[in-house]
Amino acid sequence: MKSRLTTLHTNRWFWPAAIFLLLAALVASSPFWPLNRTQPAVWYALLGGSIAALATALGTVPALFSKTLSEPVQDAMLGFGAGVMLAASSFSLILPGLEAAQEQGLGGGGPWAAGFIVGASILVGAAALMLLDKVLPHEHFIKGREGLDLPAARKLRRTWLFVIAIVLHNLPEGLAIGVAYAAQDMASAHALTMGIAIQDIPEGLVVALALLAAGYRRSLAVSIGMLSGLTEPVMAVLGAMIIGMSAVLLPWGLGLSAGAMLFVISHEIIPESHRKGHETAATTGLMLGFVVMMLLDTALG
Repeated sequence: MKSRLTTLHTNRWFWPAAIFLLLAALVASSPFWPLNRTQPAVWYALLGGSIAALATALGTVPALFSKTLSEPVQDAMLGFGAGVMLAASSFSLILPGLEAAQEQGLGGGGPWAAGFIVGASILVGAAALMLLDKVLPHEHFIKGREGLDLPAARKLRRTWLFVIAIVLHNLPEGLAIGVAYAAQDMASAHALTMGIAIQDIPEGLVVALALLAAGYRRSLAVSIGMLSGLTEPVMAVLGAMIIGMSAVLLPWGLGLSAGAMLFVISHEIIPESHRKGHETAATTGLMLGFVVMMLLDTALG
């Protein structure tokens, strides 16, 4: 009997620990190492996205010991993430996008032309993510199912629907990291990466605890939470490679990333954090997150 309990305890820890170590090994022995010399922006984007992914994985660790977290604390953590993303959109993406558009002389180089370019790209980014949100079947922890009600979607297990929702949430974060490094402003990109990584820690915990509350096994919930961050290095590399093709794309890329993040903040995070009636906790978290990211961008950028 004791041997069986020991085995069950070991199994509970094995897969989360193995996945976390695998992520660390992938970063350490990445086949992208040569990019450090040939395409430094892409290399930094990979590294920054991997840091954010590891921060998400680190955030799930407390879920191995505890199954619950008070609702006000969870909503405050969600609000904190929204605040970080809001400040990152403003200071690390939109303002540099406006500066880049004016420096490149796009549309005449004036403030109106720069504002139009970045404004249009913000709307395109938000519209793109809105389209994905409407088309891809996914499930939120509180709102339930969304997306097209296709026969194939009805056959998907709830686990995969949750995973798709998490991926949609992480897409703009990874893209923002990649585009920021493609802008060649290392200080600002480092600040953005640090801010996103900081907010990914509570985000990983909230995801793991939400899966536990939905009835998933502890090992599966933590494993999904850890893996949910893998979207970020993939999108970071993609963003850096695309923007690296031409400097003209930079203002558009920065604005598009900001628009996608703003959509997630308004459409997903803030409604989720207010849905249970803890608006004060959520708003307090948002204000703190905004200030933390502003300070990071000011001090490091």
